[in-house]
Amino acid sequence: MKKNIALVAGGYSGEYVISVQSAVTIENNLDSSKYNVYKIIITKDSWSYTAADGAVVEVDKNDFSLTVQGNKITFDAVFIGIHGTPGEDGRLQGYFEMLGIPFTSCGMVTSAVTFNKSFCNKIVDALNVVNVSKSVHIFRDQPHNTTDILQQLRLPVFVKPAEGGSSIGMSKVKTAEELPSAIDKAFKEDAQVLIEEFIKGRELTIGLYRENGAITVLPITEIVSSKEFFDYEAKYTPGVSNEITPAPVSDEITRKVQETATILYNKLNCKGITRVDFIYEEGTGKLFFLEINTMPGQSENSLVPQQVRAAGKTLKEFYGVLLEESMK
Repeated sequence: MKKNIALVAGGYSGEYVISVQSAVTIENNLDSSKYNVYKIIITKDSWSYTAADGAVVEVDKNDFSLTVQGNKITFDAVFIGIHGTPGEDGRLQGYFEMLGIPFTSCGMVTSAVTFNKSFCNKIVDALNVVNVSKSVHIFRDQPHNTTDILQQLRLPVFVKPAEGGSSIGMSKVKTAEELPSAIDKAFKEDAQVLIEEFIKGRELTIGLYRENGAITVLPITEIVSSKEFFDYEAKYTPGVSNEITPAPVSDEITRKVQETATILYNKLNCKGITRVDFIYEEGTGKLFFLEINTMPGQSENSLVPQQVRAAGKTLKEFYGVLLEESMK
């Protein structure tokens, strides 16, 4: 018997459009012989499903069900395709956990902690398995002093919203005079801001997921951006960055990245597909943790789909594994 799957997309953040694009890829690659897929778009105003006849059906949030043409539909699992809040920060995860509905991503606590870059950095640093850049964490409703910040950190620094994705609101600051405006820019996106030292090196990213109790590690991608850093434009504008999968790195670097990512996946209690970003520092050979993404992009040209194809797998196989694992 086919299983009913809710594919949730949209969300409340600036990544809404990217989430909808991800959902198209996911929906096109879910096995229709195994799953009845209902794509539900979540916004601040509504949680709704659009039926084949064009009728718009609102979700009953009491039990996360739909009533379509008089038939009540409940779900065997939820495929979360929302980047940013509320699908990546633990809010939806907590809701589904309370309802007892399986879902494809990390649980509520892991999602919430990893979504906040500063809190996640502190936890990862304490694990002593990878280097973490020095940083300062500031809050909109608490006073901060740029002179004090620059006494703790060396320029250049990255200034970014502590809770946000796709590098929206992010700046690279090279001089003290640039710091106040960069902080203001980040505060427009979030009430918390992370300021961290720039590490010069190669940007490497790797996807991982669990299958039959074992972690599957996908091929590494190296990101070479023509811009100062991998910002929103570099991520989503064709030709601005070069994403090389598999990355042209030595066996030693490959092993270090794979082993470190696997340890982090386990120690942070990740589930589903997770992508871990690193910087391999030039000269020292040190590996630095950049961030962990618990709902990586799934549009056709996104990093994880590239890695899945490079591993010789199809997206249909991959998404099927994520769903079946969530329901175990």
